Amino acid sequence: MDGSIIVTYRCPMHCKMCNIWDNPTKPSEEFKPELLKKLPRMRAVNITGGEPFVREDITEIVEILLTKTDRIVFSTSGWFSDRIIEMAKRYPQVGYRISLEGLSCKNDELRGRQTGFDKGLATLLELRRMGIKDIGFGITVSNNNSRDMLDLYELSKNLGMQFATASFHNSFYFHKYDNEVTNKQEVCGNFDELIQRLMKERHPKSWARAFFNLGLINYINGGRRMLPCEAGSENFFLDPFGNILPCNGMEESCWYGTMGNLNDAASFEEIWNSPQAAEIRDKVAHCPKSCWMIGSVSPVMKKYI
Repeated sequence: MDGSIIVTYRCPMHCKMCNIWDNPTKPSEEFKPELLKKLPRMRAVNITGGEPFVREDITEIVEILLTKTDRIVFSTSGWFSDRIIEMAKRYPQVGYRISLEGLSCKNDELRGRQTGFDKGLATLLELRRMGIKDIGFGITVSNNNSRDMLDLYELSKNLGMQFATASFHNSFYFHKYDNEVTNKQEVCGNFDELIQRLMKERHPKSWARAFFNLGLINYINGGRRMLPCEAGSENFFLDPFGNILPCNGMEESCWYGTMGNLNDAASFEEIWNSPQAAEIRDKVAHCPKSCWMIGSVSPVMKKYI
């Protein structure tokens, strides 16, 4: 089972494709690190937000999660460089995907912060200098940056770093309901070019990424999901309030539900095996959306491919 831990909805970036920053949690509302002791053993954990490094107790969160999994990867803007570097010194086994939405001008335009690209890249380069192995770029492709995606891929390849992609989505999580790729031919053409380049690599992981990007083309074109969605069975999300969610792709206009709140349960298993969780899984099975996001796709790729 994979876990995604949303530690906060606070964020210093002002991204155009995401309004989390405009709907922040209060620090007093966010779960205490001790709550994570109730979580089960997990194959992999993604720590995300918001921006995870706004939390003053992020080190304590990592300490506890390292007792639950052998692999932790942060999704971060890279804005708080000093905090990230300090974390890397203490826990060199932890991974980082720094969100960059394009080269310098495009990234700063889409993420609403000047010098955002410079800070993110500088953080990655320092992590590489330190010998941190599990590092890379993460890009969310929208109408305006698919060409830059190819440039970032080449940059990451030349630096020997990982390269993760996504397409913008609508959901309760992003507080966005008008994200839509309108220049599909251009965007899908650039994804197709990325796939061709990935398939020329000699690493099976690159071929798996090519398949994931093929799924993004299918999603953008409104196709039926290429693999079954088993969100809430093969993976879960924990939100900052302590709710156990099947995914972060739900929309209130379609459906929204939680399996339960970990603060109110004696154990994770009490929630996971509850009638309420079974009801959520039934809703997942009949979900009208065809999301293609790594948090719910990666577990079924590992299961079926």
